Amino acid sequence: MSLLRIEIDGRHPSTEELWSTASGYGHFTAMQVRRRRTRGLALHLRRLTATTREMFGAELDDARVRELIRHALEDVEDASVRVYVFESDEEPAIMVTVKPPGAVTTPQRLQAVRYQRPDAHLKHLATEQGFYSRLARRNGFDDALLTAPDGSVAESATANIGFFDESGVIWPDAPLLRGITMQLLEVQLSELGMTSRRAPVRVQEIASFDGAFLSNARGVAGVSRVDAEPLGIDVERMTKITDAYASVPWDAI
Repeated sequence: MSLLRIEIDGRHPSTEELWSTASGYGHFTAMQVRRRRTRGLALHLRRLTATTREMFGAELDDARVRELIRHALEDVEDASVRVYVFESDEEPAIMVTVKPPGAVTTPQRLQAVRYQRPDAHLKHLATEQGFYSRLARRNGFDDALLTAPDGSVAESATANIGFFDESGVIWPDAPLLRGITMQLLEVQLSELGMTSRRAPVRVQEIASFDGAFLSNARGVAGVSRVDAEPLGIDVERMTKITDAYASVPWDAI
């Protein structure tokens, strides 16, 4: 996916500025934009504000963040957008990247690895998850499934994972990032009468569930395999999940 545009604080960055972000201390949020709208905008802004406060002891202006996204988009209607916040000498620097739009719908294959992100509740950059995601892809999988030494499942390297049982959806009760799509699904599923709850899940127990799915900014997709274990796709419940996400309104940026 080619990069369309990158701006820092509303302007094209210098080489020095780009170089400083390569090893910079920061965090981000990722969103899909369609017709200059995105799902869960208030949640994205809340994430950026809360994480900036926790990591830097600084505040963010929501209106400024929205203005910077609109400026970076220019005349682009549909895109994959990331908003990064980096530590700076004065106020935090805000970088916006714009790429072509993305989506995922095909069943995903996961390779379990022993790794959990530090401060997993934050979407920060001080992490090795990219290494494990690339390792999984080299081994013929689509992504890595992050687990603790005892096999407790947390999340994939790029998404939340949910499991189906007779009661509804189970999200792993482990250190993880509560993704924007996960938060939106929790609300929508409740309104559709489908319960979701948190409970411990271990790799060795995955085959006992009625299926699994991933959720992130690019959408939701079933999980067809974890390591050598094939998983069935519950078409009826996956349809309910995708319909629930499709019913989330789009917010003007």
